[in-house]
Parts: sequence; C-alpha cells; structure tokens
Amino acid sequence: MLATISRAATRRPLTVILVWLLMLLIGFGLGTGVFGRLVDSVPDVPGTESERAAAYLDRVDPDGESITAVVAGTSVSDPGLRSQVERTVADLRTVAGVADVPDPYTTHGLTSEDGKALVIPVSLKGGMKDEDEKKAVDTAAEHIRRIDAPEVHVSGGVLLGQQMSGRAQEDVQRAELISLPVVLALLLVVFGGLRTAGLPLLIAISGVAGAFLALFAFSQFTDISVYAIQVTSMLGLGLAVDYALLMVVRFREERRHTDDVIEAVHRTVAGAGRTVLFSGLTVAVSLTGLLVFPSPFLRSMGLAVAAVVVVDMLAAVTLLPALLARFGARIAPARARREDAGSKAGSRFGSKAGSRFGFTSGADPETEGRFFARLARFAIRRPVVVLATLVPALLVLALPVAGMKISIGDAKQLPSTSEARQLYDTVDAHFPPGTGVSPVTVVVRPGAAPDTVARIRALSDISDSRALPGGATLVHLQPTGSVDGKAATDLVERVREVRGNEPVEVTGVAARLVDFREMLAERAPWAAVIVLVGILALLFAFTGSVLIPLRTIATTLLSLGAALGAVVWVFQDGHLAGALGAEGLGSLSLTAPPLIIAIAFGLAMDYELFILARMRETWLKTGDHHEAVVTGLRRSGRVVSCAALLLAIVFGAFMTGGFSPILQIGLGLTLAVLIDATVVRMLLVPATMALLGKRAWWAPGALRRAHDRFGVSEEATARPQMTSV
Repeated sequence: MLATISRAATRRPLTVILVWLLMLLIGFGLGTGVFGRLVDSVPDVPGTESERAAAYLDRVDPDGESITAVVAGTSVSDPGLRSQVERTVADLRTVAGVADVPDPYTTHGLTSEDGKALVIPVSLKGGMKDEDEKKAVDTAAEHIRRIDAPEVHVSGGVLLGQQMSGRAQEDVQRAELISLPVVLALLLVVFGGLRTAGLPLLIAISGVAGAFLALFAFSQFTDISVYAIQVTSMLGLGLAVDYALLMVVRFREERRHTDDVIEAVHRTVAGAGRTVLFSGLTVAVSLTGLLVFPSPFLRSMGLAVAAVVVVDMLAAVTLLPALLARFGARIAPARARREDAGSKAGSRFGSKAGSRFGFTSGADPETEGRFFARLARFAIRRPVVVLATLVPALLVLALPVAGMKISIGDAKQLPSTSEARQLYDTVDAHFPPGTGVSPVTVVVRPGAAPDTVARIRALSDISDSRALPGGATLVHLQPTGSVDGKAATDLVERVREVRGNEPVEVTGVAARLVDFREMLAERAPWAAVIVLVGILALLFAFTGSVLIPLRTIATTLLSLGAALGAVVWVFQDGHLAGALGAEGLGSLSLTAPPLIIAIAFGLAMDYELFILARMRETWLKTGDHHEAVVTGLRRSGRVVSCAALLLAIVFGAFMTGGFSPILQIGLGLTLAVLIDATVVRMLLVPATMALLGKRAWWAPGALRRAHDRFGVSEEATARPQMTSV
C-alpha cells in the first residue's frame, strides 16, 4: 500500500500538490463554517435528568438570561449615590428585552450589612434572538457603568460567558504570538534552511484545514464543542512537526545511499511512512473511545482528534513525498556539507547549530546520536535501578490524581484584573457566602405527594417556590459556597434521595455537573476497553509482539499520570500556583483533563512508535536485542527530543496568560511532553526492553503467523527466530 502511495506521489507530484491546495481552499473556505455551529455547553449531556428538566422549563416557563452589577467602594446610603442607582434602575426597566430589575434599596439581601456595597441584578426576557439579547445586555451594562462610584463592575450570566470566552481566546492568541516565532526559529536551526523548515508548517496547515472540513461535515449530524477547535490546532501542529521531522530526517539518511531523489523518497515512505501510518491510526482509533460518551464536548473531542490525525497522516505520506520529489534535490543529504538553497542566513546559522542535533548536512552518520546511545546503554546495564528510581518518582507525582475534582467553574478562574473577577471578589468580600450563586432548581411535577415541596424546601435555609403552568411547582434552593462546589452538588444529591419515587427532577449548574460525573463513571469502562483494544491491536500489527503494547500502555500512563498529578497539585491544591499568576481553586476546570489526556496521549504514541520503528528495523536485521534498543534510541532520540522541545515551547506559551483553564492545559501538556520524551522514552523504555530481553518481541504462534501473513511490513527482512516462552 505504501509503495503504491509513494509511486503515485512521485510520479505526479504537481497533481498531488494541486489536490492538497484545493483541499486547503475548501477547508479554509467551506470548513470554517463550523465556527458558526459550535456550542459551548461543556457539561450538557443529552438524556440526563438535568437536561430533561431544563427542556421542560424551557417549554412551560421560559426564562431569559441575567447579568449582575455590583457598586462598592463608598457608603451606599450616600444620597447622591442612591439617587444615581434609583435613576439607573428606572432606566434599565425601560430597556427593550429587560424583564425585571429589583430596587437594591428595597429588596432584602441586595445591600451589604457593612453598607459599602450593593448588587443590581438584571433579568432579561426569554425567547429573544441572540442579536436582540446581546443588544439588551450591552445597553443595560452601559447604563450601569454610568454610575459614579469607586467600584462599578458588571458581569454574570451571559456576560460572564462572553468575558470568559474572550479571555480564553485572548490567552490562546497571545500564546500563538509568543510561540510561533520561536518555533519557526528553532525549525530553521534544526533543518538548516527555510525550505525544509517550512515543511512541518505545510503539513500543519493541511491538517487543520482538513480537520475544519471534517468537523463542518460532522456538525451537520452532531454538536461540536468550541474546544474541538483548540484540539485541532494544537494537536495538528504537534503531529505535523513530529511527522515532518521523522520523514525529512529519514529522507536525508536515504540520500546518503543514493543520488536518485525519487528512490530516496520511495525508501523514506517505506520506512518512516509506515511509522507515520501506524502512529496516526493508533492515535485516531484509540481516541475514538471518546465517542462512547453521549456528551457533545467529549464526542466532538474524539471526532476532532480523529479528523486532524487522519489528515496529518495523509498529508505526511502523500503531500510530503510529492514535495520531496519535486524539491528534494535541493535538500542536502545528511553526509554532504552542502548549502541548503532555502536561505543563506538560515543555512549558515542552521548548519552549525542544527548539526549538533544530527539533522543538517554536517551530521556524521558514524557519530550521530551518541548521547542517546549512552542513555540506552546506561538503562540497559542498570534496568532495575532505573525502574526502581523512576517508577516510584512518577507514581508520587501522579498521586494527586486520586483526589482530582472537576468543576464547571466561575469567575474565580479569571485573573484579578478582569471585570468579572473583580465583581466576584467584591461580592465575596461584602456579602454572605452563596450570594449571587445560581440556585439548585427543582421541578415538582403534578401527581407528587402534598408534602413533597415542603420536604425539599427544608433541605436549604434559603428557598422559594412558585406554581408553573400545567400544575407543576418550581422550587429554588440556595446552596452555600460556589455554584458547583461540594455544598451545591451535595444539595442536588440530597434532593434526589429525599424525593423517593415522586415525580421530581433537579436541574441547574450543580445538577448538570453531578450528571456529567455520573455519565463519566458509567461510560468510562467501555471507553477504556475500546482504547486498550485499539492500542493492542495496532501496536501488535506494528511490532508483531504482544508484550510491547502492554509495556507501551503502562509507560504512557505513567507520564500522563505524572503530568496530570502536577496540574492537580498546583491548580487544585494551590501549591506554587502563585508563581504562574494563579491560585488554588479546589478543583480543575472540566475542560482541562480531557484536553490534556487527548493531546498528550497522541503525542506519546508518536514518540513511542518513532523509537519502536528504529528498534524493530535493527532487530529484524541483526536479531541482537540489545543492539536493537541502543541503535533504535540512537537513531530516533534526536527526532523525539527536538519534536518535544518545539512542542514544549508551544504549550509553555499557554502559561503566559491568566485564565486558569488555559494555564492548566499549558502546564499539563508541557510537563506531559517533557516527561514522556525524556524520562519515559529515553530511560524507562530501554530499561523495560532490557528486562524483557528477546521476549519483548514474542507472540504466540497463531498470532505470529497471522502477523507474518497480514501485517504491514516495509521490508522483506527475515524475522529472527523466537523460541516460545
């Protein structure tokens, strides 16, 4: 199959390039239509109790959104301030789309006991169009900000969502502006010229465009989360760098042995292309376990990952060979000291610095990768010491994961300079706990026992109820603490215990979080089975071994656990959070763990397969297991290290913002990439392979025969004989 693909790409390279160019135009044209179809309701799970109750309320008693303002910094009893506030309240009531604005001076609980702050809640009408709702929110906020007081902050409800989304986009854009120039400079150093340095970017752009097109198609049938776009861009760039590095390095190696560029491309696709193929399939198939979850957020994550991985993989084995066939003669072989035609400045700079990595023309094939060979020999000579030192250390780093909590989050996730956070802090400083927190909403359907409403209201010190059209009753229970904190979620669970068999349903932010957690617990085992089966099957097809896939899963889980544990330790527990401009929140953002796991897992599979491919080649040629491990790491270590360094810079730039979920993702991915590419792949992999010995390549007779018959192989090298163990 790969031979056919490479022949097609080299026979008609311009045709292949034009086809991909057309796909780029369609992807960035039609595909970007997905942006207008994205949803941001992360914790929503169709079919759950909270969703059913919310849908019922939308039908019988549609409520609009709301915003909240706080005025503070002076005595609220000041006659001048009171006159301004009352005039503002009167003006707000005349704004089109505003349903209700209570007077804070005559409504209990809206002025603080210390007399230094007051709250102005603004309720909007339900059923408005998005543009009308936005106009009403903007007009109301403008009226409130005219109040002359030391502190006037407006946020909450739909405005809080806009402020949080805007801050997230701002942080991501800042990270891109910081990281992309650095990445481009490093690519120039690594490759020694603009022409070859641009290849990863071409693959990344192709992957993102193709993924946008695929997501737009998916959006016709299912909801796509806004976070799927972040996964697409981040993982698309990561995989593109990995695949391009692997292919270009292999191409230069093949140019050592032949002056025929087309033949070098064929050999590159046969060797490195096989690794890219299995890497892409392993990541895509295993992460389709996310499709088991009914959550649009998790499902669209799986679709996004699968889409970008498949497109990046196809671009690497079709577009990149076509580009190499067309322009590869201008890329210097690894042994020759020839100036890259891309850029004189880039060539002079890159040939010196890049040669140290072994990618440019100055690399000596006899001495390249000596550092990684030394690491491999060290781990092989002392495998027990390496494992006894590193495995407990990684497990200790992973320990906080056992206490990990997730939450939907509130304004506390924002930096202290943001208006939403200032409103949150002001209310928290002047009002009792729970003020301004969305209540737990309970729908008591017709037919419930007469004392049901009373029993439910007794669960909270602050509650109210009213009749709904059709005979139902709506009950609001005010929790203490945050909107989705332990007090709120415990209140949801107590309502569900007290109701018994009565027709009672609970909804609201806390109820949605409880339902989301239950969905995870119910579906996670099935997702794990799919992931494990996918990995085992594809890694067996790649290696012909049943033990290496098991070892791969174990070592990958160690790196993921360590990185996620560090995120919990910092952002949930609050250790060293101040150094990143954050604080301990008592939980992680609902979006952070899935994004960290999805992206880090994909990159870990890349690094593992890059190393295994080189090990397997040497094993098939020599039958010497130790030599296979040393040579495999020597010839792949520089690719993995450079790819990890580039991506660590990209992900590390996400820690320059102030929005906690983005900081969590940045730290988690940076640590995951660095830990996996160094500690795990450079030390744990050779140590575990040394302990397994030749048994690492073992498989039962029936499976071995099946692999020999159906497995994808890049060369017809005789397999070393293995005895049964």
